[in-house]
This record gives sequence, structure tokens and C-alpha cells, in this order.
Amino acid sequence: MTDSLFNRRRFLQSSGLAMGALFASGSLPSASSAQAGELTKRIRKAVKLHMVRGDFTVEEKFRLLKDIGFDGTEYRRRDGIDRKKLLKAREKTGLPIHGVINSSDPDLTGAIDLAEYLGATSVLYVAGRVNGDNPYDANYRETQRIIRKAIPHAEKKGIPILVENVWNNFLLSPMEMARYLDELDSEMVGAYFDTGNVVRFGWPEQWIRILGNRIGKLDIKEYSREKQRNVGLVDGFNVKLGEGSVNWQAVRQALLDIDYR
Repeated sequence: MTDSLFNRRRFLQSSGLAMGALFASGSLPSASSAQAGELTKRIRKAVKLHMVRGDFTVEEKFRLLKDIGFDGTEYRRRDGIDRKKLLKAREKTGLPIHGVINSSDPDLTGAIDLAEYLGATSVLYVAGRVNGDNPYDANYRETQRIIRKAIPHAEKKGIPILVENVWNNFLLSPMEMARYLDELDSEMVGAYFDTGNVVRFGWPEQWIRILGNRIGKLDIKEYSREKQRNVGLVDGFNVKLGEGSVNWQAVRQALLDIDYR
């Protein structure tokens, strides 16, 4: 593989790189087309490292993302990549690791330590999962207990714990999520807001305005209610940005209204 940008882009297009954290389509936009308009310089764009598919070394993945114009990447802790390799790739390419994805692992202290080591500025946490064996109220109490336990360490290290809204049958309204976060009473706890994940039962722009400055970071995804109805629930995500049910103009305006940066 050569170091030319042209060949890297062509290589990416044939490698199965999924740009789901920022681009829901299978097409690969150029760096020049991925502009944020009035949100330029307010939002930096990144892709989760595990979305780079193909037989690449860690450093090659970093370099590919850097070459096509992204501002950073995010590492999923359960992937078990040697932290020294991640750090070396970051240093050699200059592409920051902006966050650590901890999913629902209760070891938030370890995730915070890893984030500090990698130079990351957040830990993404999924607040459990509600099902027949794990009641809603029990999950509410237990996940808050896990976060509270880690708050002193997060405050010491200056690395926020950001709770993401995912399809875990929990925190199903923006007002409830705001209350859940406020009850934790720490500037080191906030929201990792996912636009596409709420379209099934809500409107992203409403969530953004209600959550306001609790939002630390964003996952940008599209979702189609039409595909949800006519094809299948998960198939709603299989749509390009701008061709689903998200009102992006309203989302952008909501982000400006809360002065999101």
C-alpha cells in the first residue's frame, strides 16, 4: 500500500470500512465534502477504530483515518489491543484517540486510567440493560451506583464519564435521562448523545435541547422510520445520512441553540 492519499481512499473503498459513527452510508466522502457548515470549528469528527475493517495494522488504521480528513478516533476497550500499540500509532500519525468505549463494563476506574494513558478526554458508558431478569428500577439504581463509585476517580483524572442512549430499554426519554444524570451531581458525568438511536421513539432535536450542556459528545447516525415499518427494526439504520427521518437542519439548529462545542 502506498502513502498517496488517492490510493488510500481507493483502498478504503474496497476494504469494507464502515463509517457508522459519522457516515451511515457505505460510500466514502472526501475530506473536502465532510464539512460542518455553521458548526465548523465547533465539532471535530472522528470514527470508532473498530469500524475500520480489513487486514490492517493498528498504525495503518490510524493513518487511513488521518489521510481522509478525520480529527480523531475512539477505542473500544473490549477489543484488547495492546495499549502501547495504540499509543505508538497515535504518536506516529498524529491522530488523537479522543475517547475510550467501555460499553457496560462496570470497571469504570480502569477505563478512566486507560483514557488517561491514551490521552483521551472521555469514557463512554452504556448504563446496563433492562429485561425480564433485570427490572427497570433495579438497573436505574445499580448503574447509578457504579457511576457514583467512579466519580471521585473521574474528577481526579479530569476525564468525564459519558452515558450513551442505546437500545437497552432504558432512559427512554430526554427528561428522564436529564434527571438520571443530574442525580449523579458531578460535572464529570454527562451524555454521549446518539442522534439515530432516538428516532425510533423520539426526535433528536428535542433531546438535544432538553439535555443541553449535559451533552459531552455526539454519535451521528441516521435512521429511517419508513424502513423500520416496512423492512425491520434494525434495518432503519441502513440508510445514508440525509435520506432517513432525522431532521438534520433542526438538529444543527438545536446544537447551535445550546452552544454545543
